[in-house]
Amino acid sequence: MTPTSRAALLVALVAATGALFPVWIPLTCLVVLVGATLGDVLVARRLGPVSRRLPATVARGTPTPIVVELDAPPPGRQRVRQPAPPDITLVPEEAEGELRAALTAQRRGRHTVEPVAVRTVGPLGLGAVYHRPGAAAELVVFPDMPSGRRLAARARAGRLPEATRRRGAVGLGTEFERIREYSPDDDVRQINWRASARTGRPMSNQYRIDEDRDVLCVVDAGRLMAAQIGRLTLLDLAVDAACAVAATADAMGDRAGVVAFDDRVRRDLKPRRRGAAGVAQALFDVEPAEVDADFRRAFEVFARRKRSTVLVLTDLLDEPAARPLLEGLPVLVRRHAVIVATVSDPTGRDAMRSAPSSVIDVLRASVAVTLDEQRRIVVSTIASYGVDVVDARPTELSAGCVRAYLRAKSRGRG
Repeated sequence: MTPTSRAALLVALVAATGALFPVWIPLTCLVVLVGATLGDVLVARRLGPVSRRLPATVARGTPTPIVVELDAPPPGRQRVRQPAPPDITLVPEEAEGELRAALTAQRRGRHTVEPVAVRTVGPLGLGAVYHRPGAAAELVVFPDMPSGRRLAARARAGRLPEATRRRGAVGLGTEFERIREYSPDDDVRQINWRASARTGRPMSNQYRIDEDRDVLCVVDAGRLMAAQIGRLTLLDLAVDAACAVAATADAMGDRAGVVAFDDRVRRDLKPRRRGAAGVAQALFDVEPAEVDADFRRAFEVFARRKRSTVLVLTDLLDEPAARPLLEGLPVLVRRHAVIVATVSDPTGRDAMRSAPSSVIDVLRASVAVTLDEQRRIVVSTIASYGVDVVDARPTELSAGCVRAYLRAKSRGRG
């Protein structure tokens, strides 16, 4: 029974007793009741500080704890509720006294978390007050970096067959190796004068040839990447794969960068060491545009840069849709080691493999077969340029891209 219904019941009882007792008795009871209710409300209004421990950034799909506590709760009962914004689940959303919940974000980007709502009931249970303490907070949702870091850890530990790390040859290269005693065959430019003065004998710097590579993830953010596969878009899967490759490049000592584009270049981060964090920062709020992707404009950004391993993440729907990519690849392959990655639609495969039970199923299977044939033609054409093509299921795209990058590294390409 709510405080309002309780008060209404007491008023009804007072009115009913008015016919049996003198008028002053029910009036006195009514005054006492109103006074008790007002006192209950005044007590319920005294809400102390409310602390909410909410991280500023979270990873998509990873449960993160959130805690709401009343530092000095007033007498009575308190019901704490945290409203959840769209595309974010909170379990549970409300609790008595304090709230300890798990927050899981389903969409990348910036989200606004509304203030906490607290319902305080007075000690007599006659009055209740609703509070909205604090202010709204911004929650930044990054891509699924934990999965990418797990793949990177497997590559660094050598648990992926393609993860073969070759050490560069020692000589007059560009990467510092160590300081050793001077040899008559050493180039004079190798002499370390400070070390020589400190030790009292000539010392030389030894270098090795730099075989660490630039890895550039090129992410298509055009309209085709807005297609849904389950609860994610193709762009979500591509962003996760790019972050996984960047994390693996960090683990392998390479430099990672990213280019995201639709009809224009929206992000351009040049390859750098420890670049995974920058790649995630550049891609976390990129959403599919309503225009076709301009591959030629994107390729012009980096076509003449230092030789790199270029991972192009896009959707290979059919030959007309892939024509801009096919036209730009020959120029790109001359200078860079290119990998093209795409996601295979599991619904199309299921339609081709399952036995039809209606005319709709037959038509669906026919469309799936046609699209699969066109897709195979596009993949074959891309492979004929010497490009490594990754055509993977949604759950296997990140691992497939990491393996393709490691294959290119082990072959010494890019």
